[in-house]
Amino acid sequence: MPDDISHYLDARTLMCPEPVMMLHKMVRTMQSGELLAVQATDPSTQRDIPKFCQFLGHTLISAEARENGEFYYVIQKK
Repeated sequence: MPDDISHYLDARTLMCPEPVMMLHKMVRTMQSGELLAVQATDPSTQRDIPKFCQFLGHTLISAEARENGEFYYVIQKK
């Protein structure tokens, strides 16, 4: 996991489409190249967050499904 994460989004307990809507809102406030860590519990984020990054040109640095049922993502803004 990168050490220079400057933004965090806790989307745990939120269901589709809320995690991606919150992600979109947060990315708008970031500077190009900054990193955002996202925690989520909605399994649909496994599909939605990579597609969000691909569609908008952001880089998905990592995507991890954890044993506790949470999903963890690190995204770099384009």
